[in-house]
Formats: sequence, structure tokens, C-alpha cells
Amino acid sequence: MSDKKYIDEATGTETVGHEWDGIEELDTPMPRWWLWTLYATIIWAIGYVIMYPAIPMLNSATEGVLGWTSRGEYAKEVSGREAELAPIRQAIISTDIRKLNGTPELMQQAIEGGRSAFKVHCVQCHGSGAAGSKGYPNLNDDDWLWGGDLEAIEYTLVHGIRQPDHSDTRFSQMPAFGRDGILQSNEIQDVVSHVRTLSGDEKPSAASQRGALVYAANCVICHGANGKGDRLQGAPNLTDKIALYGRDRATLTETITNSRYGVMPRWNNRLDPVTIRMLAAYVHSLGGGETLPALEKVNQETLEQVESEGAGDEQS
Repeated sequence: MSDKKYIDEATGTETVGHEWDGIEELDTPMPRWWLWTLYATIIWAIGYVIMYPAIPMLNSATEGVLGWTSRGEYAKEVSGREAELAPIRQAIISTDIRKLNGTPELMQQAIEGGRSAFKVHCVQCHGSGAAGSKGYPNLNDDDWLWGGDLEAIEYTLVHGIRQPDHSDTRFSQMPAFGRDGILQSNEIQDVVSHVRTLSGDEKPSAASQRGALVYAANCVICHGANGKGDRLQGAPNLTDKIALYGRDRATLTETITNSRYGVMPRWNNRLDPVTIRMLAAYVHSLGGGETLPALEKVNQETLEQVESEGAGDEQS
């Protein structure tokens, strides 16, 4: 091995001064354009460090002479967008929610705002398509525990369901008939049979007839004699094909034995009133939104039932 430099005859370029097993390396200089590019990038990097935040510190980074930050730029964009939307948001919150549907353009703007908010705050429980899952209501159908008009939906969003720190929350409590010893296991099975006949999942039987008596003594006060439920109490309709936890015997047995106690956050301590109203508009638009408030709907259904019975009496 040799470390002696010399000029390569073939190229006229000086070698780096070493050779190994007859192999030598030429000391070819870097292209001038490449060197100038390297120098330019070094100068640009030094300038960037001086002008912009670049060097990480313990709790932050160097601020830079210009004082520019990506967060500051984002805040400006958000502020500008909020200024553009301010008149629309003001119009939404200033309009009586019961009359919001009467202004189609404003209602549509509220729906679009609610759609965005739903993706951030609600999909975790109700799903991206608002179809829900076991224990989390499907918001696309027309089955409502507390009412599906705009005002009722907004109230639910504002005050939540079963929030122990809030006196105005929606609240209902089904007894744990089995766990608390109110009903025996055979009585629970009879009630399950009766409830499943109400929804058409079972045919009437001796067990369902016995269950009807137990139902009348323990369940009518909330679910009603016909099993249609009571929205003022949040008691579900037992006659349809929709069930929050399931309609099979095992699930109904578990529900009656140990009760259910689902909760929903109240959003009045997390979101501003306009965003809540927009969420109400979006949920209302999903397919099951109702026009009449829950109490008016109950009164109307009662009136229609009375009129129907009266007409039947006249015919007879």
C-alpha cells in the first residue's frame, strides 16, 4: 500500500495519495455549480433560523425576527372564517328554534354547520352515519325516547341524559326488578313473553298472559297499557321493532333483571349555544325529525284516539 500522490497520466488529475492492490483513486474536484449550491443552501438555512422559529428549546422554540408561527397563521384563518360566518350564526341563534324550519336557507346552513360538529363530537357513540349501535340510539329512524322535534333535540343536547351534576338533565330510571327482588325469575320470564308479543316477536301464550298481569302491576305506569311508552318519562315504545339493546329473550331478561342506565353528556358546558342548535338541526334532518313537540304530539294522539273511539261508538 502506498500513500504517495502523483498525477494520473490518462486524466491529468492528481490522485488522493493511496493505492490498494493496484487500485488508485483520483482526487477529482467537486463541480463548481454543486459547491455554489451548497454554499447557497447554508446561507439560506442561516437566514431561515434568524427569521423564523427553528431551534427547539426546552418548552418552545426560537421565535425568529419576523415573529411568524404556523399556529398564528391558523388562528388568523380561523378568525377570518368566523368573521364571515358571524352573521349566519347570529341569525341561527336569534331565530326561535321552533320556527327555524320555516326558513329553508337558514335551516340548511344550520344543518351543514351541525354536520361538521357531529363529525367531531358525536360519531364516537352514534357512528359516522348516525346509525348508532347497541346502547347508542340510531338517529336516522323516527323512534324517539324524549321527542324528535327541534326543541326537544336541542334540550337533550344542552342538558344531556342522566347527568348527576345537572338538575335540568333528562332523567328516567327503570327499576332493577330482578336484582332488587321486585319480581321472581319466573315472573320476569312471563313479562319477557308478554313484551315480545307486543312487538310481534312471539305469539300469545299462557306465559304471555301471565306476563300481562305482571306488566299491568309493574310496567304500565311508564310504558302505558298498550306498551307505546311515554316520551315525557323517556320510556321506550315496546310495540315496534326498534330496541336500544335488543329484543331477544336474553337481552330483555337482562334489561328487566338489572335495568339499563345509559348516559349522554350535556353539551352546554362544552359547546356554544349556536353549535348546539346547529347539531339539533342536523340530527333533526337525518330522517326522523318531527314537527310537533312531544307534549303536543301526545295530546294530538290522545285526541285522535278519542275521536276514533267516538266514531266507533256512533257506528255501533
